Amino acid sequence: MNVKSSDPGGVLDRKRLTAAIRDSLRELSVQLSLLNLQVGARLELKDVDLDCLNLIDRHGPLSPSALARRSGLHPATMTGILDRLERGGWVARDRDPVDRRGIVVRALRQRNTDLLRLYSTMNTSIGRICAAYEKPELQAIADFLGRTADAGQSATAELAGD
Repeated sequence: MNVKSSDPGGVLDRKRLTAAIRDSLRELSVQLSLLNLQVGARLELKDVDLDCLNLIDRHGPLSPSALARRSGLHPATMTGILDRLERGGWVARDRDPVDRRGIVVRALRQRNTDLLRLYSTMNTSIGRICAAYEKPELQAIADFLGRTADAGQSATAELAGD
């Protein structure tokens, strides 16, 4: 007996999987926020300080205005954040090597051991999770997460008015 599929092309399955991925990303966002809250509390950093430190570490050295744009924060707010990070020994402000009138902010590496220690449990877990996947699967996951991060950056920029 030939039974016609009530879901040609698996449209409903695809919608369910897409919804499950969105739900998992939301849960991941919550869990990472909670982890960052704990890390920030141990290091006496506000959430936004930790976020800006991460941006500087990943994309720096950056000018304060470039950091404000990337984070979607007002430049005056950024000044306070950078003052706290500098006082805590997390960043340094240097003259811009290209435009000596400008300033760039760079992360100071001597504090990295504090961060690595606090994130070590999560990093070890990620290593174990990744070990269960083959290289093509890891490439697909890395591509998906990179594209998702880009979408998040675009959504943030749109809301910030860029």
